Amino acid sequence: MSFSLIIIGDEILHSSRQDKHFAFFKQLLKERGLLLDSVQYLPDNRQLLVHRLRQSFAEGLPTFVTGGIGSTPDDHTRQAAAEALGLPLALHPQAAANIEVVSLKHGDSLGSIGHQIRLRMAEFPQGSGLLPNPYNNIAGFSIREHYFLPGFPVMAQPMAAWVLDEYYAHLQHQTERRSVSAWIDLPESRISALMADIEQHYPGIRSFSLPATPTTQQRYRLLFGLKAEGEACSRLDAAWQTAEAGLKKQGATQIELAPEDV
Repeated sequence: MSFSLIIIGDEILHSSRQDKHFAFFKQLLKERGLLLDSVQYLPDNRQLLVHRLRQSFAEGLPTFVTGGIGSTPDDHTRQAAAEALGLPLALHPQAAANIEVVSLKHGDSLGSIGHQIRLRMAEFPQGSGLLPNPYNNIAGFSIREHYFLPGFPVMAQPMAAWVLDEYYAHLQHQTERRSVSAWIDLPESRISALMADIEQHYPGIRSFSLPATPTTQQRYRLLFGLKAEGEACSRLDAAWQTAEAGLKKQGATQIELAPEDV
């Protein structure tokens, strides 16, 4: 099963904060036998967020969304999600109750301005579910298989793990995936026809290549490999034998197997 990831925040796009979400989500999904299908980086721009979220809801792929669910004027994600779905924002009772506890802990009365501002973080698109936040108990929300999390990794990471184990445990490790790759000393132009031929003759096998800077002893250095999923895994060994023979025929003198992590 595949998931999408939308990372929101001017601070990431403008490099004032380094993104830590992409690597984490990729590994989190991989550990559970799931896939990261796509990643988008978006600014804190409400009109653009509405447009992109509307597209994402229409596509229907389970999606994690990080950032922009705070209470300050530069946080637009909650409002954009509601507008994208044509829904009003509504106060979530349990999220509001959690925030009451937080406000009182901070010494703010429930009638204070501080609490009223904080309470905005309990306003979600009408009909949303609550995502528990073990870090500070200020919840995220879910709707239409979109999971809206804070931009802070220390909060988003355990919340994302909870989502996968709460809603998708039955889909974890359901699909076999294999890959095999090697560093070779050929340019991409010499293997393009071979790649197309393998994909044509071995259904479900996908080929890939990634050029790299050659060493002083090499003219070319290229990572070439094959991927398989599901029943296509049974054809991977035969496809790789064909690939090795084809690479040697094209003049490869080095075929150095790489770790299976591509």
